[in-house]
Amino acid sequence: MNTGRPYSRILLTRMKFIGDVVLTTPVIRSLRNAFPDAYIAYMGEKNAVSLLEHNPHLNEIIPFDFSTPTLIEQPRVSWLLRRRKFDLAVDLFNNPRSALLTRATGASVRVGAERKGRGKLYTIQVRDDGQPKTAIEFHNQFIRAAGVEPTASHTEIFLTEDEKREAKIYLQWLDYENNPLDPAKPIVGIHPGATWPAKRWLPERFAELADMIAAKLGAQIIITAGPNDDDVVRQVVQHSFVNIKVLRSLPLRQLAAIISHCAAYVANDNGTMHIAAALDVPTIGIFGPGEENIWFPYSTEEGHAALRHDVPCHPCHLDFCNREGNDYMACMKLLGVQDVLGRVENAMRRRRLKE
Repeated sequence: MNTGRPYSRILLTRMKFIGDVVLTTPVIRSLRNAFPDAYIAYMGEKNAVSLLEHNPHLNEIIPFDFSTPTLIEQPRVSWLLRRRKFDLAVDLFNNPRSALLTRATGASVRVGAERKGRGKLYTIQVRDDGQPKTAIEFHNQFIRAAGVEPTASHTEIFLTEDEKREAKIYLQWLDYENNPLDPAKPIVGIHPGATWPAKRWLPERFAELADMIAAKLGAQIIITAGPNDDDVVRQVVQHSFVNIKVLRSLPLRQLAAIISHCAAYVANDNGTMHIAAALDVPTIGIFGPGEENIWFPYSTEEGHAALRHDVPCHPCHLDFCNREGNDYMACMKLLGVQDVLGRVENAMRRRRLKE
């Protein structure tokens, strides 16, 4: 619902991080619901915003290429933004670069966070009230400030039928000569990596989980992996006794299409967790230093579950655990395989009923 002025050209931006971009998709839908005839564009890091392709609520995606020198890319994008003549720009990232780019739009209404110095680049500065809220609710503060009442809460990624079909073919021919996947059996996806070591459940636990999923639930296992996950993936495969297919460093949309064929998906707190949930794949997120009440805004009624074993030091928000002895990585060590297996079984059951 629109309770303010009738914006006709809108820019929404979340500059970085895969999961964070996915978590802004309810805002996209809310803006479209409020302004059905508006021109709505989204700006962000080119890899992350590829997940927004084919989103029917967007008219344009403006990628920012961080691999290009800033002195080239920043003026290029600034010039492009200026030409679009936006009348509303909403910055959900609020770092110096995104603040400057928001200012470069020339939009008469520019919404961003209240920050010393760069906050002046916005015409509306949003101060968080400090109350606990999900990432989606946090983003909603910014469109409310522009007079738009949020009307969506579900994350979403839109895949084409061609993308889903090609992913299915890819899975069927994966390692075809040696031990191909059986199209008649369900697939469970596992992502054992994470950007920071403190967010990684133990590789041997993932391996045991894979073995038990195969033995007790009759499912096949695929591992999805990022460019820096080679070591942890190697450890999982070495400790496991079942046939595991490893998918390394796929383009994000191909990865999403493959995940869409999973009966359930288990991941540490990282971007792939959000991709799976946005595709309505029952997702089990494993949390350690992070706060699942913020970063896992997904419904248990849809088969999703956030798992975390409570420890006195939570939430630490550390990239590397600073505890010693038996307390080292205690939040991860105390989460048992059976705890996760039960959630996977529940997720697969719900998926079957839904189908």
